[in-house]
Amino acid sequence: MAVGVDLLEIDRLERALARRPRLAERLFTEGERAYAAGRGRPGQHLAARFCAKEAVAKALGLRVWSFRDVEVLGGDGPPRVRLHGAAAARAAELGVEVHVSLTHTRRDAAAVAILA
Repeated sequence: MAVGVDLLEIDRLERALARRPRLAERLFTEGERAYAAGRGRPGQHLAARFCAKEAVAKALGLRVWSFRDVEVLGGDGPPRVRLHGAAAARAAELGVEVHVSLTHTRRDAAAVAILA
């Protein structure tokens, strides 16, 4: 079993996305962007998803990967991840499933990933 965790100040991501609008396309899937766009403060939800991606990469021990290799699904129920590319290959190699938990306040977002 392995665990990964990540924490991010939401306004830091919001500023980066405002400076570089195409950054969102590099970091997030279309579904992730659409989910966040339907919320009152999209940056808050994108920040939590960014943290989940980082936490999954840490738990899997990834060194070379794309942020789009980890896709955060859900919204009505508990979050879950769909893995692609290097993340999917590493999880298959380890024979594990990846579980995530997301949280955020007005200032910070965080996520934990657990391999089972």
